[in-house]
Amino acid sequence: MYSFLAGPALWATFIVFFGGLFFRIIHLYRLSRKKDSVFYNHADLKWGLKSIVRWIIPWGSASMRQQPVFTFMVFIFHITLLAVPLFLNAHNILWDESWGISLWSLPNGLIDAMTVILLISIVFFVVRRLVRSEVRIITGIWDYILLVLTALPFLTGLLAYHQVGPYDTMMILHLLTAHLILLLIPFTKLAHMMLFFFTRAFIGFELGGRRGARSW
Repeated sequence: MYSFLAGPALWATFIVFFGGLFFRIIHLYRLSRKKDSVFYNHADLKWGLKSIVRWIIPWGSASMRQQPVFTFMVFIFHITLLAVPLFLNAHNILWDESWGISLWSLPNGLIDAMTVILLISIVFFVVRRLVRSEVRIITGIWDYILLVLTALPFLTGLLAYHQVGPYDTMMILHLLTAHLILLLIPFTKLAHMMLFFFTRAFIGFELGGRRGARSW
């Protein structure tokens, strides 16, 4: 089972992941050309890039400064979400063995700490959705499911590394949940990992290119 998940299934998952994102972007681009073509009349690279940069800098926008704690947790979440799988030594060894490529690796102790921080941030998001009425009212069961599914690859990986519970079972669960998340990304709101940049650029076009106003 492990060999299948780490081999052929991984290739299939990557094909769906990258292919799904590509076709979703193309579909949304064509849809925007049809229904919101006015945006392209004001396309301005300078304003688009300004909008993107301001929204990837911590507290770079007015709305982020109004919610400093939430903004901090969002950035901590996204940094650890990317850093742990990319810079984990065990992952880099596997990528080097399979494809001859690898990134530099962070110390395992730091990876452990970042994994725990990521899990804490997910708990924070769940609690926030439960206690903040303005967030709870727009939250559906699928939002909670996505948060739990996002946590599972990291939780099972942490448990497997420290050999908490049956190792083989934890590794299979780690791979299964990682595959599931990658397969879901192109078809759910998790696709914002790519669509974010297009959204912020379009808002920059509308407010900056058309009205000369900041979108941040």
